[in-house]
Amino acid sequence: MFGRVITAMATPFAADGSLDLAGAQTLARAIVERGSDGLVVCGSTGESPVLSTEEKRDLIGAVVEAVGGRADVIAGTGTYDTRASIVLSRMAAEQGANGLLVVTPYYSRPPQTGLLAHFRAVARATDLPVILYDIPSRTGRKIEHDTILALAQEPTIVGIKDAVGDLAGTARLAAQKPHDFTIWSGDDALTLPMLALGAVGVISVAAHLAGARIAEMITSFGKGDTLGAAAIAAELTPLFEVLFITSNPIPLKAALAMVGLPAGDPRLPLVPATDEQRDQVRAVLTQMGLV
Repeated sequence: MFGRVITAMATPFAADGSLDLAGAQTLARAIVERGSDGLVVCGSTGESPVLSTEEKRDLIGAVVEAVGGRADVIAGTGTYDTRASIVLSRMAAEQGANGLLVVTPYYSRPPQTGLLAHFRAVARATDLPVILYDIPSRTGRKIEHDTILALAQEPTIVGIKDAVGDLAGTARLAAQKPHDFTIWSGDDALTLPMLALGAVGVISVAAHLAGARIAEMITSFGKGDTLGAAAIAAELTPLFEVLFITSNPIPLKAALAMVGLPAGDPRLPLVPATDEQRDQVRAVLTQMGLV
């Protein structure tokens, strides 16, 4: 379900800071043409905390209109408020989203019993398949192993975006999860080792720029060509690294502008890339033949 290469899509803004829906449709089409099976809209790369509910509704609808039928559109609907997450999830369903990405509630740092109740409530609010998003570096709370296994019993919770950076934990989860519960890497740089441990693919930032190459790496690994996959991973490593020299999606938006795709500046509290950061990004894009 949802494929192997899913791009966590940036949200384009116009020069005045308003939501650029035409740009979002252009960007979504470009991402699919560059090898992605699906898109996450309104995720952390999409600056979801600074999008209004109305903007999220319009963005999901615009992207579904642009690429629906050619790629899965997964809406990021998780917040630190269960009721708000339910409202957003139902809204995403109404806009035609194919699935939901639901991040761990942030800031409030609920106990594991709270996480169980939260994710179950959101998952039961619609019929859409749900991907859990475990990224404790952003949320301040990890979804513990036993909690994930309990949530995997929910009929509509189909997998997890694992951005914990704990390969031993990923291996343990892969060994004990239900067969139909899917693991995606949430970190481009760890995709190859996570494939070796049981992940099926990646929810990626770099796929904005190198989706086809990432797909080739995953396909090579699946065919048993581990040396070929490792060579592609080594080739892509400078891109993986430069896109995180500062807070995501600051470098990504600089890179998108350089390759002629809609991006705009981030909204505050994020800021545009510095001249030094832009130089670093451009050097890598030039090295890879992308500019």
